[in-house]
Amino acid sequence: MTFNIRTAQLAVPVGPQDHSVGPETAAVTLVEYSDYECPYCGAAEPAIQGVRRVIEGTLRFVFRNFPLLEAHPHALEAAAAAEAAGLQGKFWLMHDLLFQNQQALDEASLLVYGARIGLAIDRFGADMQSVPVLQRIQRDIDGGVRSGVEGTPTFFVNNLKYEGSWNYESLLEALEDAARTS
Repeated sequence: MTFNIRTAQLAVPVGPQDHSVGPETAAVTLVEYSDYECPYCGAAEPAIQGVRRVIEGTLRFVFRNFPLLEAHPHALEAAAAAEAAGLQGKFWLMHDLLFQNQQALDEASLLVYGARIGLAIDRFGADMQSVPVLQRIQRDIDGGVRSGVEGTPTFFVNNLKYEGSWNYESLLEALEDAARTS
C-alpha cells in the first residue's frame, strides 16, 4: 500500500444532510472538507473530478464546508452561496462554478453565478445570509474540528483520515485500495 491513512476518524457520519454524489451503498466513501477560496482545494478539484469519473459506480463523494476565515476573506460567502444554491437544488452547479472562479468570489460575482445557473436571485441573496445556511456551514466546521481537520483540503476515505497526495494517481490508488479491502 503506497498511501497513508491515519487512525483519525470522521466524527460525523455521512448522512442525508450531506451533499453527496454516487451510490449510498458504494464500496468507498470519500469525504472532503474544503474551502472554495483555498488554492490547494482548487488544485485538488481536477483530481477529485477525475476519480469520480473513473470509479463512479464504486465511489460516493461527499463535500463538506470548512472555510478558513482568517486566510480567505470570501470563503464563508462562497460556502453560503453553495448552500443557498442547494436550497434550490443546484448545489453541485454552484460548487463547480465557485471552483472554476476562485479569484472572483465577492458578493456581486456570487449573484452573477446564481443568475447563470438559473436561481431565483432574490431568494438566493436572502438565503446566503439566512440563519439555516450559516448554521449548516457551522455544523460542517464543527464536525471537521471534531474529526481533526486543521486545513484544507482534508480527506477521509471510508471514515479514516487520508494523508496521501492530492494528485489524481495517488488519490485513485487510495480509493481503489479501499474498495478492494472494504
